[in-house]
Amino acid sequence: MAQDETHRAIAAVFRIERARLIAGLARMTRDVDRAEELAQDALLIALTEWPKSGVPDRPGAWLMAAAKRRAIDAMRRAAMRERKHAEIARDLDREGDMSIDAVEAAIDDPLGDELLGLIFAACHPVIAPEARAALTLRLVGGLTVGEIARAFLSNEATIAARITRAKKAIARAGVAFEVPRGAELEVRLGSVLEVIYLIFNEGYAATVGEALVRPPLCAEAQRLGRILAGLMPTEPEVLALLALMEIQASRLAARSGPDGLFVPLNEQNRARWDQLLIHRGLTALAKVEALGGADGPYALQAALAACHARARRAEDTDWARIALLYDRLGTVMPSPVVELNRAVAHSMAFGPEAGLRLVDAIAGTAALRNYAPLPAARGDFLFRAGRWSEARAAFEDAAALSGNAREREWLQARAAACAD
Repeated sequence: MAQDETHRAIAAVFRIERARLIAGLARMTRDVDRAEELAQDALLIALTEWPKSGVPDRPGAWLMAAAKRRAIDAMRRAAMRERKHAEIARDLDREGDMSIDAVEAAIDDPLGDELLGLIFAACHPVIAPEARAALTLRLVGGLTVGEIARAFLSNEATIAARITRAKKAIARAGVAFEVPRGAELEVRLGSVLEVIYLIFNEGYAATVGEALVRPPLCAEAQRLGRILAGLMPTEPEVLALLALMEIQASRLAARSGPDGLFVPLNEQNRARWDQLLIHRGLTALAKVEALGGADGPYALQAALAACHARARRAEDTDWARIALLYDRLGTVMPSPVVELNRAVAHSMAFGPEAGLRLVDAIAGTAALRNYAPLPAARGDFLFRAGRWSEARAAFEDAAALSGNAREREWLQARAAACAD
């Protein structure tokens, strides 16, 4: 194999194996920074050795063995200075065989505990939510600081600081790189799912910037969701989140028109919806229901998305069922945003006046005070009720609150349509 081809193969292998390498190394060293350094060291060793010897049959195991050897060498040198390092080195020595076969057996554990442990550590509640997202994309997704900054329309210094603070929080709290057990698992799993969905939502409905959507962020969240579903195939809410993301992502190409402006769901060209993603989402949702998880918060949201996915035309949408699902979701996961979406569903199922009654009941909620979708929804209800001057004022209020340029243009166009 030519040297350039070997280097490309090494880069591809490292991209695939990086998260598992860091997961195993972090569990051994109790240090995320050190784990990243050791993984990078293994890559450098491979770049030196593989062009001469060829890509090994089990490259992931080879990289892990190289990294573990480097870890042990360093820990032995520091053993007399730091007791903690000495203890870790003794633990590693007890593993004995550092052969490729032994390492491969460890990292090919079908339960995937090491990778799961890394995901749970990166999403630990001691870390601020925005820092959890950045750290997860860095450690599990393998994105560079620059890539994460571009994805979130931030600068590299800000993202680097978030990641650094997150790592310090993990070290300060003594977070273990392992899967929580018992009652703690449910609580911690909620944090993991929240982080993945936060990443997805920022791609699906960008809160700031010029672009309406950022598909790379959605794709990364879907990839993380698929990894988690593969590692936890009997957790209904894990599968439900995956189902929700797959179905929502199927509409990405149709969410904006040729001019880049937002296209509402009932006006989208459904021929542009990705049928493969819809099929994947509906399949995952069927597994959730088979596992008895249909009333979970992500399961209900996935069921809502499925109602739209199953409607071949906008007029075929079962809004009565959607309204019922939102009623259930409001009980399971009460929040002002859910109540706003419930108002939208009721307006479509039972008329704009029904939506106005519900939206007016939550208009004074502090969490919705500067939330553009609230006046936007109210403007739509008023428009459909024929109260155009009031609708225009509501759309103008929504445009003033929106941080996304494309969404703001669309809201301004709706306000102008009221005048016409």
